[in-house]
Amino acid sequence: MNQAIGLESMLRALAERHGRHNPGQDQAFGLSPPARKRCRAIAVAGGKGGVGKTTVSVNLGMALAMGGHDVILLDADMGLANIDVLLGLTPTRHIGHLLDGSCGIEDLLLPAPHGLKVVPAGSGTRRLAQLSNTEHAAVIRAFDDLVSPPDYLLVDTAAGVSDNVAMFAAAADDVVLVVCDEPASLTDAYAMLKVLSRDFGVRRFRMVANMVRNLGEARQLHQKLARVSDRFLDVALDFMGLVPNDERLRQAIKRQSAVVDLWPSSRSGQAFKQLAGAVDTWGEPERLGLDRIAFFSRQAAVANGW
Repeated sequence: MNQAIGLESMLRALAERHGRHNPGQDQAFGLSPPARKRCRAIAVAGGKGGVGKTTVSVNLGMALAMGGHDVILLDADMGLANIDVLLGLTPTRHIGHLLDGSCGIEDLLLPAPHGLKVVPAGSGTRRLAQLSNTEHAAVIRAFDDLVSPPDYLLVDTAAGVSDNVAMFAAAADDVVLVVCDEPASLTDAYAMLKVLSRDFGVRRFRMVANMVRNLGEARQLHQKLARVSDRFLDVALDFMGLVPNDERLRQAIKRQSAVVDLWPSSRSGQAFKQLAGAVDTWGEPERLGLDRIAFFSRQAAVANGW
């Protein structure tokens, strides 16, 4: 697979496709181009592995879809992807095929229960684990080519605070940090806050306390991280909600299903519904800096006249 040729072919195809449309011709006939809805991109990050980030991504995405929203879930854990495994899906193509020019972003959409759509990244593929920043940018920009943008794009990032993880997180409108009550989880979450605020200008984050016993424990966990970030970083860390310790959630993982689908009335199922409800109350995202690569940035620019 020739990465350079594949990336060049994909970008050329996108340019030719957009080049066939002539906005001036529309205006000549008195027509306005159709308005395109604004998709909200939400990155789910966690710093270290094992905090339940992917489980939160899958169930939050499913809960939003069950609420009537059009949702796409991008598995951005390149080379170690497992969203398809968690949902019992069998993809035939992945991000690598997009980059080598053998398919477009529409071709990657994998149907999941309740209308949720998944973009698989491919697992056990060394090349995908070693993508350059240019290739990560190409993946982000490929979403501009969707014929109909979704209401929400959820991005399940990889573990760690590498440049590539930060790049996907910074490209989103919102960053959700999944944190559990472990020293390593708190330390890595703080590192993520620091990198994204210092190097990418992200100023607002939302925190989900995972695997906690109750709301009081979740609030204490948020306060631990917020105290440090308030003192040393210029960021806002909002408490988004919690996911309790729940045997039903563990059973759903073993059955390769979302707990909100199998047991929507369980403690964790209800928690994910509340998280989805919180997302619906968020105000308009702040306009991203023009120097930042962002999901759906071209569509946002056209819609807002930037």
